[in-house]
Amino acid sequence: MSVTPALRWQWYDFDAFDARTLYAYLKLRVDIFVVEQNCPYPELDDLDLQARHLLGHDEQGRVLACLRLVPPGLKYAQPSLGRVVIAPAARGTGAGHQLIAEALRHSDALYPGMAHQIGAQAHLAGFYGRHGFVQNGDVYDEDGIPHIHMLRAAN
Repeated sequence: MSVTPALRWQWYDFDAFDARTLYAYLKLRVDIFVVEQNCPYPELDDLDLQARHLLGHDEQGRVLACLRLVPPGLKYAQPSLGRVVIAPAARGTGAGHQLIAEALRHSDALYPGMAHQIGAQAHLAGFYGRHGFVQNGDVYDEDGIPHIHMLRAAN
């Protein structure tokens, strides 16, 4: 494992983004989910407008990690983490685990006593398992990629 980058974590409501930060965030998501994973699908959806967004910036201000926190009742009955991305330059450094830990800390404060539901790429089940998520259902296809529902019990 490489050295964990010193990332500065910042939460955004959609309307609070400045244009350059929003561009960097959405570009990273499209670069990974559409281009790298060769998966043409509508990356941007109406959930972005209602979600909170967590970005990890390095010392140069580059966005190297991000996700969105969808409030309960919009995608699932529980709050949900999604669009989890680690830039290639930060993979293998522990940044992904920092990202999920920060997101769950914040979400637990916003939604105390609630479980969390995610739809994860199936090959990442072990990664999410390290954060308390367990598989909750069969593997299903989403845009040509095997996914699984995972649930983390309320803390």
